[in-house]
Amino acid sequence: MALSWKNTSTGYGWLSILIHWLMMILIVAAYVTMNLKSSFPKGSPSRDAVVSLHYMLGLSVLCFVWLRIGARIACTSPAIQPSLTALQAYWAKFMHWMLYVLMILLPILGWLTLSARGKPVPFFGAELPALIDKSQEIAKLFRDIHGSLANTGYLLIGLHAAAALYHHYIKRDNTLLLMLPGR
Repeated sequence: MALSWKNTSTGYGWLSILIHWLMMILIVAAYVTMNLKSSFPKGSPSRDAVVSLHYMLGLSVLCFVWLRIGARIACTSPAIQPSLTALQAYWAKFMHWMLYVLMILLPILGWLTLSARGKPVPFFGAELPALIDKSQEIAKLFRDIHGSLANTGYLLIGLHAAAALYHHYIKRDNTLLLMLPGR
């Protein structure tokens, strides 16, 4: 049976699956590029290219998260079998919304940081407008918040992945299988 583009009560459609895994790739790539920048000397073209790619990946996350949230609100969510307890369902929903907050705030904070530094905000050949006036003090504040939130992201993403594996290997429910293509 061909996978439908839309969700049903028994499974996620290919659109939700595609958005989920695309977001995962973009987020991992954004984290990797930020960690790779220290491999290159400050001011080098290679470092500048990696940092610029980091900005564009983050802004891509910001674009796609709205599609993902819209799909989550508008579409049916398939049933997890066996069902979650009320407490597990609460924490699952809470964790997902915290991840959405992360996917929105991190790119916006990065954009605000660049704006406050008076730097261009690159986005695949375009330059996005500054969100605020130049201020080095504000830039430092936004950069620090961005960094702290990014570190919190490691925890949230790790917990999300661990929960998926817990559900698959220990609870033996269909949580992980629902998000895999070709099930």
